[in-house]
Amino acid sequence: MYMPGFLNLGVGFRKYFVALPALDDELKRAAYRIRHAVYCEELGYEPVRPDGLETDEYDAQASHCLLQGVADPRYVGCIRIVSPRREDPQRPLPFELLCGATLDRTVVDPARLPRERIAEVSRLAVIRQYRRRRGEAARPGGDIDENDFGTPERPRFPYIPVGLYLGMLAQARRQGIETLFVLTEPRLASHLSRLGVRLTRIGAPVEHRGMRVPSMLRVNEVIDGFGAFVRPLYDVIAGEIEAAYRAVGT
Repeated sequence: MYMPGFLNLGVGFRKYFVALPALDDELKRAAYRIRHAVYCEELGYEPVRPDGLETDEYDAQASHCLLQGVADPRYVGCIRIVSPRREDPQRPLPFELLCGATLDRTVVDPARLPRERIAEVSRLAVIRQYRRRRGEAARPGGDIDENDFGTPERPRFPYIPVGLYLGMLAQARRQGIETLFVLTEPRLASHLSRLGVRLTRIGAPVEHRGMRVPSMLRVNEVIDGFGAFVRPLYDVIAGEIEAAYRAVGT
């Protein structure tokens, strides 16, 4: 994987995208529309809905992040983090239900962690026009591949999926979340590790729209460990997230 030292990812990101936390109903609906287009209309994971919004019971306890284009100001992707319910913190998160029989509780037992400090990553979705490579059409968030980083002659970077993950991390840190759980394809975990996002496998694979591996990451450990390549990109995205919260006084 070629990672050119001269490429400032923060500058590059600003040319094309802006990260936005969904802090009002309009932005939340934008995320739900992306999810409907991808999860319902394109992939058939969920039934098509008359209102064109893909939602579930966990959205009420979730924080959502969007990427918006700069030249073309449409929303191109979204992701969410689901926290335990404040009124019922011991109620399981979705992955705890799906992986209840396969989690290795000698590695981590989510039920024993401070529930206000954990959350689950889910509903990564990128619109069709930005999932153009062969094989990506069947993946809601596209993919991160060795070829995404180009060559010394033609460097490039997968800004959208990486930007969404970094936006999610910035929101998690802001909310005081220490541990994030995620179901991933095995190869995605490998590719994320090359960016400094270290995932720890916490159980056996499960079938969930393909084979998925339950994993966790420590938010502060990952962010504090970013090197000179990813750090400028994270700093830009975290700054945009923080500016959006300050604009609404939170």
